[in-house]
Amino acid sequence: MEMEGGEKSRSRLCSICNQRRPALKRPKTLQQVILLLLVLFKLLEMVEMTIHLNIDIILICRECFYVVFEEEIHRVIVDNNLFKPGERIAIGASGGKDSTVLAYVMSELNRRHNYGLDLFLLSVDEGITGYRDDSLETVKRNELQYGLPLKVVSYKDLYGWTMDEIVKMIGLKNNCTFCGVFRRQALDRGAALLKVDKLATGHNADDIAETVLLNILRGDIARLSRCTSIITGEDGPIPRCKPFKYTYEKEIVMYAYFKKLDYFSTECIYSPNAYRGFAREFIKDLERIRPRAILDIIKSGEDFRIATSTKMPEQGTCQRCGYISSQKWCKACVLLEGLNRGLPKLGIGRTRGVNSERQKDDGVKNLQSKACGSLDF
Repeated sequence: MEMEGGEKSRSRLCSICNQRRPALKRPKTLQQVILLLLVLFKLLEMVEMTIHLNIDIILICRECFYVVFEEEIHRVIVDNNLFKPGERIAIGASGGKDSTVLAYVMSELNRRHNYGLDLFLLSVDEGITGYRDDSLETVKRNELQYGLPLKVVSYKDLYGWTMDEIVKMIGLKNNCTFCGVFRRQALDRGAALLKVDKLATGHNADDIAETVLLNILRGDIARLSRCTSIITGEDGPIPRCKPFKYTYEKEIVMYAYFKKLDYFSTECIYSPNAYRGFAREFIKDLERIRPRAILDIIKSGEDFRIATSTKMPEQGTCQRCGYISSQKWCKACVLLEGLNRGLPKLGIGRTRGVNSERQKDDGVKNLQSKACGSLDF
């Protein structure tokens, strides 16, 4: 049935202001509709306008999208008590879209809502020629653009190895295991050098949904129970938080594009066959069929209950470097020992490796290679 002229033209306007042409269509979720309505009330206080909100199709113009996008992140920060006035916050900065938008939005919200935070950029140089060296140039420009101090820590300084050197030894299979373990610890070590209270990362809703799926496929109950938490690592050296937990990757890309933010868009040259990539493609297929599938997966992950009979790993500290670990040696020390002994696959897998060997000799003999990292925890 064809709509009348007036109704047809009105349906092509922004669902919020009913004045400008829409630039994008938002996924429909109950949470986002509620947040959208909260923003509408706020807008009504500032300017008189006619509201035409179609709940079935949320079409939104650029100007209203900026307001809604930023306000939703602000509500997530406030409702989850992510920060306290006076805290020093490190923003994990890779130069990519997520971390660049996070740095921009955090600096804007910090000024607008008077969070009272001291913000810093923290980057990790993995030593990947043609990828990380280029992206770090973007981060250095962001440092000047946003007026945020930058700290860079490198695998070479912390571990004595670059990812280029590791890939030459181990090849393109399992290289992401080394990089993921080393990167996580490098961020903590960099945050400790900055003496920050928390580390904010750009993990978005798509990333968290992928992680839920990966942990189910791997049968990793310990990680499944905490991967949807908006704040993690509270029992470790430095807590981490995810302000983008409920933010879609597509909207982050659109925000960066509309705002003309300076970010690096090339994928890592060593990750085309990463296991996570297959989970990502599956999530994208689900999203095309049902846009709210991403937040539904996150909700499912939040609602999982671990059976009381399930034995969970006990958190301790690495006997070698002092980092948090459920084994005698942390994973980074195990992987580094394998590299230094010319046995890079020594730490790959769950049952074999340095920890099983060290359990026999109490972990105190033949410790000739240095611990992972130059900073004690």
